[in-house]
Amino acid sequence: MSAREAEVLYKEARLNLEPPSSSSVIQIRVAPQSSVARSSSIRPSSNPADDEKAYRTKSLATASSIYYRKYHGAPRAILWRVLENGTVLSLRAADVWRTEQKTDALWILNLRFPSPVRPHCIGFADSNDHDALSVFVIDHANQLFSITLRPDHFKKKSATDGGSLGDLSKVYSPPGFGFKHPHRLAVVGTDQLIVTMHDGGILKFDRNRSHDSNGPQWTETIYNVAGWGQSLRGLVPFNRPSTIRFDKINLEITAATSTAVTTLGTPNAFLFTVCLDHRMRIWDVRTGQILFTGDILNAQRDPQEDSRWLIEPSQTNLIQVVEGPDGAGIGMVVTYSPIGAGEFKFWKVKTNGHGSILVTDCSPSLQFVPASPSSLDVWTLADFSVVEEERGPELWAMWKNNTTYRVQRARLDFNGRRPFADGWQAVFVDNAVPPVQSSGPCDPIDSTEKWMELIFSPGRFSKLTLETALAMYEKGLGTYKESSSKASKNIAEAICSVLGSTTTLDRASAGGMDYEQFRSTSETQWTRFWRLLLELDKQRGEALSLVSDTKDGMIWVVCADCVAAVRQCSDLDRIYHNLPYPERKYEDVAALISAGLTFVDTFSDNISQLSKSAFRAELYEDSAQSDEDRMQQFYDRAGFWRQITDDDCAQVVETLGQNFRIVTPRLYEDLFDLITSSSEANSQELRDPFTTLGCKIVVRAVQETAELHWRILFSQLILLVHMEYEIENDDEVLHARFDVGAVYRRLVDALRRLDHLRWMATTELTVPLSKALRSSTAGSTSPTKHRGSEEVYSLTTLEGLTGHLWGLPENTSMSLRSVITDMVLDLCAPSSSTVLYTWLHQCWLIKQDRPDLALELNQFAEQDAFSTYIQGRVFLALKDYETAAFYFKKASIGLSISVRHVERHSAGLLDDTEWNLLSSGLANYYAHIVNIYDRQKAYSYVVEFARLSLQFVHTSGLETAASTKTEMLSRLFSASTAISHFGAAHTALLSMEDEALQKAYLRKLVEKMCEGGQNTELISLPFSGLQTKVDDILHEKCKAAKDVVNGVPYHQILYAWRISHNDYRGAAAILLDRLQKLRQIGEGDKLGNGDDALDTQVTRQYLLLINALSCVAPKEAYILEEIVSPEDEARPAVAGGDDLEGQIKELGRKLDNERQVPEKTKLPDDEQTLLDRMAHFTTRHQAAATHTRKFLTLADLRKQYQQELDRIVAIQNNQFGFTEDDIMDFVL
Repeated sequence: MSAREAEVLYKEARLNLEPPSSSSVIQIRVAPQSSVARSSSIRPSSNPADDEKAYRTKSLATASSIYYRKYHGAPRAILWRVLENGTVLSLRAADVWRTEQKTDALWILNLRFPSPVRPHCIGFADSNDHDALSVFVIDHANQLFSITLRPDHFKKKSATDGGSLGDLSKVYSPPGFGFKHPHRLAVVGTDQLIVTMHDGGILKFDRNRSHDSNGPQWTETIYNVAGWGQSLRGLVPFNRPSTIRFDKINLEITAATSTAVTTLGTPNAFLFTVCLDHRMRIWDVRTGQILFTGDILNAQRDPQEDSRWLIEPSQTNLIQVVEGPDGAGIGMVVTYSPIGAGEFKFWKVKTNGHGSILVTDCSPSLQFVPASPSSLDVWTLADFSVVEEERGPELWAMWKNNTTYRVQRARLDFNGRRPFADGWQAVFVDNAVPPVQSSGPCDPIDSTEKWMELIFSPGRFSKLTLETALAMYEKGLGTYKESSSKASKNIAEAICSVLGSTTTLDRASAGGMDYEQFRSTSETQWTRFWRLLLELDKQRGEALSLVSDTKDGMIWVVCADCVAAVRQCSDLDRIYHNLPYPERKYEDVAALISAGLTFVDTFSDNISQLSKSAFRAELYEDSAQSDEDRMQQFYDRAGFWRQITDDDCAQVVETLGQNFRIVTPRLYEDLFDLITSSSEANSQELRDPFTTLGCKIVVRAVQETAELHWRILFSQLILLVHMEYEIENDDEVLHARFDVGAVYRRLVDALRRLDHLRWMATTELTVPLSKALRSSTAGSTSPTKHRGSEEVYSLTTLEGLTGHLWGLPENTSMSLRSVITDMVLDLCAPSSSTVLYTWLHQCWLIKQDRPDLALELNQFAEQDAFSTYIQGRVFLALKDYETAAFYFKKASIGLSISVRHVERHSAGLLDDTEWNLLSSGLANYYAHIVNIYDRQKAYSYVVEFARLSLQFVHTSGLETAASTKTEMLSRLFSASTAISHFGAAHTALLSMEDEALQKAYLRKLVEKMCEGGQNTELISLPFSGLQTKVDDILHEKCKAAKDVVNGVPYHQILYAWRISHNDYRGAAAILLDRLQKLRQIGEGDKLGNGDDALDTQVTRQYLLLINALSCVAPKEAYILEEIVSPEDEARPAVAGGDDLEGQIKELGRKLDNERQVPEKTKLPDDEQTLLDRMAHFTTRHQAAATHTRKFLTLADLRKQYQQELDRIVAIQNNQFGFTEDDIMDFVL
């Protein structure tokens, strides 16, 4: 490897900083000192940025880093960002793992300041006594803010008290800032701060712990570099020392631009500073004395050249202190000089605890000049960090070139000849633009769908980036409106709508539709929008700081709108990223991988697409062919051999040797070993689960690893097939040397799992906020306030399905960056300890109300009975009942056989009752299917499967056969009635053995058929053994009916029923009842319309009645008529079916139950009197309702009919009879 090439040993996982939901961001106003009123909750503008400047202001941080608390955790890491022109300090937890007892801290706190804050005057401290985080900020108004945050502020919304911190936020206006300008802030502890000033002095703040509330919060002490005399001479205009103009202030060259505070394990604190004059000064914080002053490179320079060694005031991280492991007053100080090519210097410091300090150069003869990532570009070392490891200290350096950055690592050697013992190792930063395949007429998906998949790939772009790019794109078209209709659309719909409006489908010159022109124009517009997105997204990746976590061994790159977690490379990663310079033991494997990738890269887009389509069929089509036949079939389908050239084949031979001699079974074993994790930690129990941030790191790493492994293994499969059929000599072919089919099968199996993982890692869904977030929300808002619009957040199916399995192993000594890599490698391995149960994933997706995503998993589904059943549940959730029925029947035999041990895992889709119905016979299985169809109200399929259950219930031999039969008959009857299959309902009714249930369902069936107008079918049904009950039901309905003109014609139905059963007298009796009710409601006085005035409801009823009795023998041609008195006619009718006596008894029973009175105990006198009076009323009512009855013969009815006709004629001729009352009226 050349001197300018660094070996890649690490990779980064870049994560978006977009909040999980809008409600997870808490806006808090930090009031200035003059503010007295209580701060109110703030709602920032929700309008998207419409230009690049507004986008940078709203989304990109100007300063950001991670602070690690020293004494407390949960949260231990705090990510802070300065946003919106310095007016917002955003804080959030950045822990990768948490203890089992602690909840995840999901809230983001946005502290809004009245004036922009100074980015380099932000500090944090962790209290040793209390679990609280202290935040110190100095703004441009020279006000010092001290804010105390408890862990609940990051976990419970109620802790913010409606957007205010109350007494936890305090403001102080230091008098010392009246004539001096702050430059840097260094935090010694929660009660002590140090501010470096523009003149080189320092201002120490000690918290005033007195109980005088009116006194100052802080006690200020000023220390100067050269004492008061030199300071006063500096006020004279002609005696001022050299200065540098920065941020509208003239900084003296003794001003400190980079600081570090440490105690070195002693009670005293020391302030280490690097000043603009290229010197390091060490201050005793307690006395304010300068204990050491020296050049940061320990160099002796000519005083005349001091101006060449001045440091830019914008430099912030030029010094770092690493305390010794035993805390015995010993440590190491690292200084960096940005002058020229840049150089590090390492110092050993030791204090005796009495205020003195000894500083020595660790290696005076060595020059620690870091090597830039590339000699072709101009790189600037922007930040560094030194980490103590077992083998010695390691130096991590971050280089920048505009918005691009690189991270390198080197192990330090102070005793050897080389300053960097193993050279520089690089971190692979994936800044490559995702490839965009051109669209063609043979594409399997639409061009819009292809672009949407690319743009909305999980973690690629933030929502604000998409909204800003769309607004800028619309401005370019001249169609942008702030209050456009897209406000009601989601961002995906808005993008499709805007870009779709730019293209129209016109006719070609030949007269047909010009689809090619439409596709080309659409592709052009999408490409423009894509480039605009990339330009905006590039700014999000500008690195701001490099942070190391000494406890977990993590390295972070904090960018303007994202963070990147550095993790260890796996062996396959190292080979892939260092293919030109492989390690000796991996030379053959590297050659095999390089040959496969190079060979596939020569394919055109069409051949590549055709090969992938052929392989997809190979992945998911069931085949009984041998491995060799499958290879031949794939070779014929892919057809890549048609376009490969002799040069392509020669290049493979050049890499792998003549007749591919280096290709052996051992070589493929080595390749498969590279994609398998050998760490025992993956099989251990979890000690601490990952947080939401930790899960996102794993998801991002899985996305990258699965994609890389897929590329390598797919190219190997293509290469294997090519090599198998390229050699013509039978003695030299591959299958003569080893089992090619077995290798092919292992490659297919590995690719199948990778395809499953890729789908899970790139498929997002929205779920309700986690329990921690919902419980904290409940403490501050009404539980019904947002019921209709519950907050949701997006996550990948991989995180949702397997995230609970991720965390720190029980016993491991590895760093966190190695644990993550081993975990990801195990997830992607064919023999992974994490089994991907497709049926379980589909159950979870159905529970999340995403059966559409569960349907996409069908291609990965196994062929066992339960997997087939779950596929049926997927189609059932999609309302495809016919396909669901097919899968349910297919799984019936397998799920009906009794199994001794059944693992009941279904993500809550099946409860215990449903599990009990499986593996217990076909009758119970089909009964379960009936239940789930019944919940969907798919009644036709309820009928179908209920019949199947009844078909096997007699042969089941189970004790529950009787209850199953009763339930299935009940479901069969209800479903048949619901879909008006009354014949099936009648059959089920006759099969019921429970008389009470049969009677209830009989009433339901009769009522349903009568109300639906199915009178003819009702009469045609035999009702074997139930005819009398049907008659009773209809008769009861007739007696209860009051309005016999409108509504269900129960009298006519019962008349037809009795006529069909040759009960003519019964038919006549029910007609007489209807006749009486018609006369009571005055239907006899309504004369007929038209020419026949004698045709009324009453006269027609008389004719039917006479005809019915005429069919009876003359001796039996009579019926009984109840004589209704005038008083009864005037009495209001009581609702039919009311049983007053029964209601009184029920009322008494309820009174007994409410008072828990024993059965033989008397009620109180007042209640007993009420019941007696009501019972007496009931007796009188029943006595009054008892009417006199008389015989009516056929002759009587004919006579009454004639009288009715005469009455109508008299009314028609205005002939009215008079009563005695009428005569008295005339006399008067």
